[in-house]
Amino acid sequence: MADVLPERSRQQAIQETEQTTGIDLVTLGRRLRHLRRARGLTLDQLGEKVGRAPSQLSLIENGRREPRLTLLQALAGALGVPLSDLLRPEPPNRRAALEIELEHAQRDPQYVALGLPMVRPSPRLPLEALEALVGLHRELARRAAEQVATPEEARRANAALRAQMRERNNYYAEIEQAAGKVLRAVRHTTGPLSQRGILNIASHLGFKLRYVGDLPRSTRSITDLRNRVIYLPQGTPPGGHDPRSIVLQTLGHFVLGHNDPKSFGDFLRQRVEANYFAAALLIPESFAVAFLQRAKADRELSIEDLRDTFGVSYETAAHRFTNLATHHLGIPVHFMRTHESGTVYKAYENDGVRFPSDVTGAIEGQPACRWWAARTVFTKGDRFSTFYQYTDTPNGTYWCTAHVDSTPNGEFSVNVGTPYEHAKWFRGRDTKHRTSSTCPDPDCCQRPPTHLAARWQGYAWPNARAHSHLLAALPPGTFPGVDETDVYEFLEAHTDSHTP
Repeated sequence: MADVLPERSRQQAIQETEQTTGIDLVTLGRRLRHLRRARGLTLDQLGEKVGRAPSQLSLIENGRREPRLTLLQALAGALGVPLSDLLRPEPPNRRAALEIELEHAQRDPQYVALGLPMVRPSPRLPLEALEALVGLHRELARRAAEQVATPEEARRANAALRAQMRERNNYYAEIEQAAGKVLRAVRHTTGPLSQRGILNIASHLGFKLRYVGDLPRSTRSITDLRNRVIYLPQGTPPGGHDPRSIVLQTLGHFVLGHNDPKSFGDFLRQRVEANYFAAALLIPESFAVAFLQRAKADRELSIEDLRDTFGVSYETAAHRFTNLATHHLGIPVHFMRTHESGTVYKAYENDGVRFPSDVTGAIEGQPACRWWAARTVFTKGDRFSTFYQYTDTPNGTYWCTAHVDSTPNGEFSVNVGTPYEHAKWFRGRDTKHRTSSTCPDPDCCQRPPTHLAARWQGYAWPNARAHSHLLAALPPGTFPGVDETDVYEFLEAHTDSHTP
């Protein structure tokens, strides 16, 4: 029935040839075969006409050898067609189109990596079998394109991304330049970015904003690329996000040239870059650096002042500080966002602090040391005031500032810290709060005190609140967790008002 080709050594060379010349050798071969058979010629007869061995022509027809231009001209002449007919990019008929698609699918690195034999679609292969093989490859490609990430895969992607951020001190010069170009275009000179400024930026980039009450719950915004309309939620966005940030993050994807993410790691990278772009517009580099340099000279660096000066959330100010502190001020830092339960949700460091991590190197979902400021802030009476603390650790002493935010998902502490020698630049350096942490030593805080363990071990049965989102695979789709049907139905319902 089907012929099997065990050899694969030529596949890479064929792909390189196609990339260099722009000619699809498989399509060329199928067109040559179609024209030869239409003229009633065998390979031997065509070979005699052009002075080539039949075996050489067979390799060309099977897309496994690139013919020289002189041979192509001779073949076109022998077949009585213009050379352009031989080089046309479309297949000669439907079966040839299926054969070409199967050939390309079997050359794909994902298929080659499986170590399976390659099937040559010879004339003896029934059309139904050919259609079945092509359909199977299409479905495999579709499933491979979906972002189905297990929690372990997601944690690995987070760990890899954090390492990349650390290498560049969380400073992205290319995004700073892109944000600066946009701000200059709308003539924003100083101060917080107003709603009018947001509208000006959107208009400059060719988008209109529409606020609606029926945005799908799985989305923060939806962009209609056909009509250049960005749909946003009315009122306060779910999760308490800054409405300005949502608009600017959406615009950031287009300014930074993002395409559909190819992997979960790609999805995370795009989110980090879009968030960075939004923060760079809300807290422009040129203004923020001058502000921070003055504060450092006065030894009054403060995340609260950065927040209040630019009218952003504390977390946005903390993130932005980590972008600029090392690159412009020479201050290494770490950042944490920690749930009231003690679970680390986000973290970044380039100052040597040792975060808890699993075997993949990921820190998301790990318990923070209960003696760090990120957790001790929850034990204070006035937990919503800014809190300062020194923490002695095996890696040295760190000064930290922490602030608690309330969200629909509970309370979170946002924590920025730096090694002891850099605390002199910050407001709050004179704090008397000081703790000692020996983590990752289990005796630090992972094991209960001896007297409590002796009294209660074997006599306690807690009913745990399962964090199901940490156990399940992340939802599939190009954009994880987003229901494409909801998105398309939403756009269909709203598109009439914008269609010319």
